[in-house]
Amino acid sequence: MKFRSAFRMALRALGRNKLRTVLTMLGITIGIGAVICTVAIGEGGSNLVREQLVALGTNMVWVEAGGRNINGVRTGNGATKSLTVEDSVAIRGLQLIAGVAPNVDGPVQLVYANQNWYTTYRGVSPEYFPIRRWFLAKGSLFTEQDVDNLANVCVIGNTIVQVLFGDDEPVGKVIRVQSLPCRVIGVLQPKGLALNGRDQDDFVMMPIATAMKKLKGINWLDDIFCSATSPEDIVPAEDQIRRLLRQRHRLRPDEPDDFNVRHPEDALQAQEQASKTFTLMLASIASVSLLVGGIGIMNIMLVSVTERTREIGVRMAVGATEEDVQMQFLIEALSLSLLGGATGVLFGMGASAGVSKLLRWPAIISPVAILVAALFSVLIGIFFGYYPAQKASQLDPIEALRYE
Repeated sequence: MKFRSAFRMALRALGRNKLRTVLTMLGITIGIGAVICTVAIGEGGSNLVREQLVALGTNMVWVEAGGRNINGVRTGNGATKSLTVEDSVAIRGLQLIAGVAPNVDGPVQLVYANQNWYTTYRGVSPEYFPIRRWFLAKGSLFTEQDVDNLANVCVIGNTIVQVLFGDDEPVGKVIRVQSLPCRVIGVLQPKGLALNGRDQDDFVMMPIATAMKKLKGINWLDDIFCSATSPEDIVPAEDQIRRLLRQRHRLRPDEPDDFNVRHPEDALQAQEQASKTFTLMLASIASVSLLVGGIGIMNIMLVSVTERTREIGVRMAVGATEEDVQMQFLIEALSLSLLGGATGVLFGMGASAGVSKLLRWPAIISPVAILVAALFSVLIGIFFGYYPAQKASQLDPIEALRYE
């Protein structure tokens, strides 16, 4: 009963100075809202990186053609012609490798009816799809038999469907890939934009033999995509692949690799860690406004104690104890903090949605962030309200009654 009575009195006291109450709550509201908003944006960024990590493939190890040394001048990656289909077959025999997909790629012009589009083709083996986690939306994938027969078939991404076909059904239609007619046998599920802004759905995939012999006219590979048996085996698998390829390419110990072995998960995990660090930094900066809001509450409560000195004296003269007075002012501070915190949660959720829509960036509102914000509101109310409440309870009743 004492608590309920003190709570009603606290609300009445706050209601007598509505503007001052609102302005005092504003610091807490902005602080809580800013923390929730920054954490939501950071969580959205981290989730986007995690999605990209999953989209990369299953325990992927990427072998890329390296550079060449021409008269002391080093070319860029992809310039060597030393990666071959036989290399991919040899890698498939390694103990730590679960799957291997050779790859050739390049730019290409697609034509269908009166529409055309400049995009990228990939010549791959059927193993490429599970390794890189590509799934069918409709139709079917090409098979090893299609590879062996140099079949003129292809699987396309969602962007190609929208540009060339619009509302038409693409499966079964024939498109021209450069000068090569290809029948569309499948459409892959969309993956959207990568973190670097590249459209992951803007491509056409063909059997690797068809791309090598009929489209590109080469007998070497641009890349070999591999899948390690487990995440723990990625680094040992890299070492195995490197030793095997150096042996197959007959490289002397003092010669550099004519290929690159990478696992892109490292880069994305570093980006995710950077995103989390940046989010923590922003949340720490935003939490400074919580401190400012708490100081504002203390300041207003001290002013309130001074203004209501006679009221405190009357209450103590008619039997109120020090604990009663202390509880009254502590509840007032706590009410200010909690009301500001509740408003801040709503503000933070609205700001997160607004920023997400404006910047086209995912924002994930974390229940943990809301819980922490609510806890902070309580702690701020208690911490910054304790001293004014203690000061009010220590007033001498006689001196308080004389106060003008």
